[in-house]
Amino acid sequence: MKFMMIWRATDEAFANMGEFDFDKMLETVGRFNEEMIRAGVLLAAEGLADPSEGVVVDYSTEPPVVTDGPYGETKELFNGFYIINVASKEEAIEWAKRAPMTGPGFKTEIRRVPTIDEFPQDNEWIQKERAWREANGQL
Repeated sequence: MKFMMIWRATDEAFANMGEFDFDKMLETVGRFNEEMIRAGVLLAAEGLADPSEGVVVDYSTEPPVVTDGPYGETKELFNGFYIINVASKEEAIEWAKRAPMTGPGFKTEIRRVPTIDEFPQDNEWIQKERAWREANGQL
């Protein structure tokens, strides 16, 4: 089963990340990544740029409103993610418990990534996506 582990931090925790020694952080995260690679569970992992570089597209109106970051009312920021392939949600939880970026204000959300097989296979768009995935070695 695939799971996405989503790194979240409060605004305050995210701001405090600047106090971490960057080289030490890279080493700590690198060791965790290496452990997941050796275990054969890591499929993808990415951090995200500072929220001030992002935009939000809000679909509450027509046309949608685009707002540049930083955002005024955020309570938590999505900072990065892992996609892992493990046997169960419990195993995903165990990996998340070992994540290196921890402390007050940090959280990891775990969400299962459904497979294409879980969607109606007679749907034209699912068939097109399956063909694309097969052509790109994703199935």
